[in-house]
Amino acid sequence: MRNMSDHHTHVQEFFGARAADWDTRFPDDGPAYAAAVAELGLREGARVLDAGCGTGRALPPLRAAVGPSGVVLGADLTPAMLEAAVRAGRGREGQLLLADVARLPLRTESLDAVFGAGLIAHLANPAEDLRELARVVRPGGILALFHPIGRAALAARQGRRITPDDLRDVANLRPLLARSGWDMTSYVDEDSRFLALAARRA
Repeated sequence: MRNMSDHHTHVQEFFGARAADWDTRFPDDGPAYAAAVAELGLREGARVLDAGCGTGRALPPLRAAVGPSGVVLGADLTPAMLEAAVRAGRGREGQLLLADVARLPLRTESLDAVFGAGLIAHLANPAEDLRELARVVRPGGILALFHPIGRAALAARQGRRITPDDLRDVANLRPLLARSGWDMTSYVDEDSRFLALAARRA
């Protein structure tokens, strides 16, 4: 188990240094985010959290999906990322929270869905943190773990190879989710996207 304070510091330093130009580094991801949000099947008035929201790229499609009567929250550990979201105008799409997804300031079973883009690789304690996400979602609610490119393409971009312990490998992710209160319902890993959907157990 990692030291939580050290982990938080590392995450904040990593993303804080990249926040100002994050969107310009990945300018073409918008359609992939919108397509992934569409697969959640959110209804008008639903309550959804973008966990580890970064600069808030998922917030506009999430707001469009739940409509003006819905609740959209974006939580991130890095102040600079939330500041970038505000500068991009995405703070108008939902409420931004400076918060750790491992200890969310939300009521139990208060949400219908959680969207997490690029989230799982940055969790200090994946099983415990996914359990916290399950806590705030109603039974039958949805978790989406997303990345705008697949595992192989991401590894190539980062100059590395996929290893057997990769948490996004279906052989690892399915039991990890199951231990954390989720049942995987679909899994896609292709060059153009990664998307795993899971339902919160009753």
